[in-house]
Amino acid sequence: MRALLAWVLATTAFLSPGSRLGAQSAGPEPPSQGPCAGPQYRQFDFWIGEWRVEANGRFAGTNVIEPALDGCVIRERWTGAQGMRGTSLNIYDSRRNKWHQTWVDSRGTLLLLEGVWDGSKMVLRGTSLGAEGSPELHEISWEPLAPDRVRQLWRISRDSGATWRVVFDGLYRRQR
Repeated sequence: MRALLAWVLATTAFLSPGSRLGAQSAGPEPPSQGPCAGPQYRQFDFWIGEWRVEANGRFAGTNVIEPALDGCVIRERWTGAQGMRGTSLNIYDSRRNKWHQTWVDSRGTLLLLEGVWDGSKMVLRGTSLGAEGSPELHEISWEPLAPDRVRQLWRISRDSGATWRVVFDGLYRRQR
């Protein structure tokens, strides 16, 4: 597992064609030739690691992102600065050419998101019911800024995407 994590961390900046970081090198081949070995399954690997997250210049929490189930799934474990915990499972659906995230947390939240790598960032969207019972569109993007930094931007729209409100703008810094 340590060897796999070292490989993923060493190659995350090089895995996606067209990414700003991808022009540097092709990187080594994935360690597995299993069902999830194609390059599309590696599009979210830049997020894998142990992270300290800040929002508005303040500590927001820590996030541990790791491969699971023979590299077919990416598992997230969030611990917020105020004690809230959450986890997500992320998988590439090759039948529909989309990424899927299922998020659950210690507040009872369930959020289902789907989307694609757009060439520079992962963008996932999903709808949930807001506090008043009306639908809310969620859009969350993860953008690799450098091998040790990722920006996560979470926006919500209550008018089907005509206007957006930022609910989280976080900067991930890889922990050493």
